[in-house]
Amino acid sequence: MIKQILPYKTIGIIGGGQLGRMICLAAKAMGYRVAVLDPSPNCPCGQAADHEITAPYDDMEAIQQLSRLSDIITYEFENIDHRALQYLEEHNYLPQGSRVLDITQHRFKEKSAIRDLGIPTTPFVLIDGPAALEDALKERTLIPGVLKTTTLGYDGKGQVVIRSKDDYQQARELAEKSECILEQWVPFDKEISVIIARGLEGEMSCFPLAENLHRNNILHRTIAPARVNAAQGTSALDYARRIAEALGLIGVMGVEMFVQGDQVLINELAPRPHNSGHYTIDACLTSQFEQHVRAICGLPLGDPALHSPAVMINILGEHLDKDDLSNLDAFLPLLDRGKLHLYGKDQARPGRKMGHLTLLGDIEESLCIIEESPIWGGA
Repeated sequence: MIKQILPYKTIGIIGGGQLGRMICLAAKAMGYRVAVLDPSPNCPCGQAADHEITAPYDDMEAIQQLSRLSDIITYEFENIDHRALQYLEEHNYLPQGSRVLDITQHRFKEKSAIRDLGIPTTPFVLIDGPAALEDALKERTLIPGVLKTTTLGYDGKGQVVIRSKDDYQQARELAEKSECILEQWVPFDKEISVIIARGLEGEMSCFPLAENLHRNNILHRTIAPARVNAAQGTSALDYARRIAEALGLIGVMGVEMFVQGDQVLINELAPRPHNSGHYTIDACLTSQFEQHVRAICGLPLGDPALHSPAVMINILGEHLDKDDLSNLDAFLPLLDRGKLHLYGKDQARPGRKMGHLTLLGDIEESLCIIEESPIWGGA
């Protein structure tokens, strides 16, 4: 039976970064109230929310306060404290549940679950200590490869790319500190992603495939629709639906993939709105953030159709004037056909996601505009 949470009720969000902010803005537009828990005061989500709780994520008093304020709980990131998650499942309404988090919080569990479904993924092995790493380095079957911590880590943090013996020492240092997974480096033609939503009764909806480009392990640019052939597109959507069904997903999930010829390989899962889905705010009839709210609250899923081709490009700390964040002169010429989104962060640091720009219309024209802009250094 669907448990509907209707407007004027309060949605509690764990995590107050840009994803939380955009969930909040979508929820507020639909008539919901929002409470957020985040360690940083005046966090991006807190600037728009009705209630802001400033405390660590494992502060149980703060978790209890969020629960008292909220009629339903969601989150903007995967690594939720286990005690907090257990408390919220027992004392509040957490429709996304703990199973999908238990799997996606741990890279080896995640990759194993995908493999068990018969869906292709990059070759991998668990590295549960320095001895296991030494064995893998001797065998070299997964070298070149990427050594990643099994938990935590994002945007390239907690990772070491192993191309040659020059990288072995850095890999050893990581393996001594944390349990890891070693994934083979796979030459790919392009990176794509699927943003899929699944509602409380199992209904599913996919946004148009997105084509992604990463730089320094951070998403740089997304093109929608992705420039893939019919076979690649069919495989990508089929895999996303099978994974969502198997995990019992509720809400929105980003599924990152590699395209290698006509083969599609699953890279990573993110059971919440995803950076590569930001284009949906301006280019789709329903954004990924509104769709997430609809799904967890038991409302009918919205139409994800694309009404305009789009190119989304991330704005990082190095793309802004760190001494004057209001100096946006370089962005003004792009606003004729672009939509500027800034996240309300008060400090610009290299690699920190400060906002994004979405250009609508012809993809090749949009790419030329980006390449000619001094903001991204001719990227």
